[in-house]
Amino acid sequence: MNLRTLRAFVEVVRQGGFSQAAEVVSLTQSSVSKAVKTLEDELGMPLLNRIGHKSHLTAAGEIAYRRALVLLAERSDLIAEINDLRGLKRGVLRLGLPPVGSGALFAAMFAAFRLRYPQIDIELIEHGSKRLCESLEGGEVDLAALLMPIHEDFDYQEVRREPLMVLMPVAHSLAKRKHVDFQALADSPFILFEAGFALNAMILAACERKGVVPKVTARSAQIDFIVDLVGAGLGVAFLPRMLAHKHLHPGITLVPLDAADTDWHIALAWRKNAHLPPAAVAWLDLAKEMHNSAHR
Repeated sequence: MNLRTLRAFVEVVRQGGFSQAAEVVSLTQSSVSKAVKTLEDELGMPLLNRIGHKSHLTAAGEIAYRRALVLLAERSDLIAEINDLRGLKRGVLRLGLPPVGSGALFAAMFAAFRLRYPQIDIELIEHGSKRLCESLEGGEVDLAALLMPIHEDFDYQEVRREPLMVLMPVAHSLAKRKHVDFQALADSPFILFEAGFALNAMILAACERKGVVPKVTARSAQIDFIVDLVGAGLGVAFLPRMLAHKHLHPGITLVPLDAADTDWHIALAWRKNAHLPPAAVAWLDLAKEMHNSAHR
């Protein structure tokens, strides 16, 4: 059993197929298939059920996938510790960010970090919260920006906390309210982000606590499109205050959301007991410095 074989198997699971995994690991599809077959032969049990072009984990595959993530993470830690010897003159920061709000939160940090450490390469991946957690757990990234609360497997450093605003057309019956709750919004169609976005889960959980079953009329991964749909009168949407003000235009009004446990609370997370490379420590230090500066 070798780590390249485990990596191929993990990517088949993550990408949902052999051809997609082959692109990620830079191998041919036949090489990836052979790697998975070798692993199955070595373990003496099938790991994947192949149905058409899709592959699903067997019970043995679930165990192998979970253990493979741990082994690959250990390899990542080994490389990180060796790279410590080189200090901050060279290195790589592997950073995972969500699609929502990353520009507003981290663009200035990217510029400041580049000025301080011009030889550090930043490898950036953007995914929804669930995939970011998997990437962090598997050692693919050193740090990931996640919504609070953070899973107990991770340590974290808080970055920013923003209340949610309700975006609604200026002609909406609630547009002149000083604040609005989910009961008042129960008859308004909701425009949400696509599945896998942590902001969705937070909104839907808050609705459930209040006994509200929202009518979801549209979903998108693009903030601009969501805002345009609100302006066209299709429904209401929800954004953190800083993003809502950034995307405000004349056809839309903003009303503060009055609901407990719905603040957009972002933190930078990393695996507990993992070795953080110097570049990741430097990024955390800069984040703390800029956060403290903004609150003076």
